[in-house]
Amino acid sequence: MRQTTVAALAALYLGGMSAAVAQTNPGSGYMTDQRGEVVRSGSGLCWRTSAWTPASASAACEADLAAPAAGAAAAPAAAAAGAAAAPAAAAAAPKKCDFTVTLANDETFDFDRAKLKPAAIAKLDRDVLARLNSCASLKLVLITGHTDRLGQATHNQKLSEQRAEAVRAYLAGKGVPGDSMDTMGAGKTQPVSGLRCDDALQRQALIACLAPNRRVTIEVQGPAR
Repeated sequence: MRQTTVAALAALYLGGMSAAVAQTNPGSGYMTDQRGEVVRSGSGLCWRTSAWTPASASAACEADLAAPAAGAAAAPAAAAAGAAAAPAAAAAAPKKCDFTVTLANDETFDFDRAKLKPAAIAKLDRDVLARLNSCASLKLVLITGHTDRLGQATHNQKLSEQRAEAVRAYLAGKGVPGDSMDTMGAGKTQPVSGLRCDDALQRQALIACLAPNRRVTIEVQGPAR
């Protein structure tokens, strides 16, 4: 089992400086360090932000997405060279079982807690474990924990890691290989896009409003059967 935190990743890129801070770069779709370099997980995967889209994909981070673009650019060049031979049948692109699942609605965590609810377990069974049967193998299962904005950053960082670990432990108990899983704690750095909760709300109302941020996202990558 591998675990990567915001602080650890940033410190790695900044030469171990204690003041290292990872930050969101809205324009790139990736988390960056103070030097502007993309933060990567322990397995080398670039850390996407909630603003990431296929259109913002970096060729250095998303080889699978960059490959079609490279192929498209090569086609006109081949035509300009006057290739007259009949093209060979294109090899079928390998099928993938890639998918992403986020615990949401009544599956999110209680405030300041990392215990999986029955609804969350049911979703993991239905939307993660059942779909893994379509995978020939697992390249990566990336599990990222999140918190709401209430509380200290250090506490939320640890809590987000505990939430990711709760999901990892459940999946491992159901037979998902431990060496395929990578956990991350994003703390409160990646709130749900578009969620608006006024700090003037009564505390319990604010906690309820922020519930969608107390989540875990599971991203699966691998070839299909």
